[in-house]
Amino acid sequence: MDGTDKNPVIVGRISGLFGVHGWVKIHSYTDPREAILDYEDWLITNDEDWQPIKVREGKPHGKTIIASLDGIDDRDDAAQWIKATIGVDRSQLPDMADGKFYWLDLEGLTVMKCDGTVIGTVDYLLETGANDVLVVRKGDREVLIPFLVEQVIKDVDLADGVIRVDWDWD
Repeated sequence: MDGTDKNPVIVGRISGLFGVHGWVKIHSYTDPREAILDYEDWLITNDEDWQPIKVREGKPHGKTIIASLDGIDDRDDAAQWIKATIGVDRSQLPDMADGKFYWLDLEGLTVMKCDGTVIGTVDYLLETGANDVLVVRKGDREVLIPFLVEQVIKDVDLADGVIRVDWDWD
């Protein structure tokens, strides 16, 4: 796998060192966090080209994940990758069940009210604990919309790039 021409899905970052044999601490963005270990083929970068790397072994360790990666055999080798971003090829992601979406698929979609009034574009999403929240931008204005399917989110049409909502934003 040549990582130089990929646009990987970001799933975590290397947050530190673990031990003297090149193991690294991983801050996982997956849910649950140990699901990052389901991907054996990672792409990592320190803001340069993406480098393919295989996970030899990994496991939860307290509130983090630790992993041993091919070609990283001691603490010095591992140190160069601290703060590196971890990505995976989109083809490795499992299919989502009906009504479920990857956040990255929602970013950039147009958000409109059921009457056709455009609210803005999804900039990013927030996890609040109670429910996820769409952060929608229109110019300098930011609107927060709870991602509550049926109550607020009436339809997500990925093909047309539109999310229809029942939401008063004024």
